[in-house]
Amino acid sequence: MRTVILCGGRGTRAWPATAEVPKPMLEIGGRPVLHHVMEIYARQGFADFVLATGYKGDVIAAWVATLTDGWKVECVDTGDDADTGERLRMCAGRIEAPFLATYGDGLGNVDVSAVARRQREHDGAATVTVVPLPSQYGTIDTDDDGRVTAFREKPLLRDHWINAGFMAFDAAAVLSTPGPSLERDVLPALGAGGQLYAYRHDGFWKSMDTHKDVVELNTLANNEGHPWLQVPTS
Repeated sequence: MRTVILCGGRGTRAWPATAEVPKPMLEIGGRPVLHHVMEIYARQGFADFVLATGYKGDVIAAWVATLTDGWKVECVDTGDDADTGERLRMCAGRIEAPFLATYGDGLGNVDVSAVARRQREHDGAATVTVVPLPSQYGTIDTDDDGRVTAFREKPLLRDHWINAGFMAFDAAAVLSTPGPSLERDVLPALGAGGQLYAYRHDGFWKSMDTHKDVVELNTLANNEGHPWLQVPTS
């Protein structure tokens, strides 16, 4: 299965770091975060990539030309202003087969083989990896009298699950599902039609949305290795 990586957005929440380079090229531990994403897949045997570029896609294409990892990498210019669903659809039209897909700025020790297996085993058109919602705030536990019993610093809210990327799709379903946005149009439409299934991941996951996320991921890379590459065996 080929892997489509969405890496064409403008990265406005990471501005001004993205003024000169696209967000997937921001470095974590001395390498672009995009390289880390690709390594997650390649280490599990999925080393055939389609990069859906857009904003400053020439920077990504020039970087791809320097890779020596032995991966197969195709850059598809999907335009500066395309939304995620449009970018995915342009790539699906070139693949015309079941494929994996993810975002170019999200890292997780996801068992990609298990995602692909989940896609093969159900009767739907797509699979999305979901993770517990990480709270941006600390929470407080109380007893029935209102007495504070515990503080929890930015816990995972396990009653709520969110889209973490690391998806799998039937190409024909993507091509036939309208709407510009993957998150607001395509996935909800597949879900409404009973064609979308979830793969639950309860390990490491972090999306690199802001400068603060870049700092935190660099701290992890420098102090704790690369937890997103420590994939549990299934």
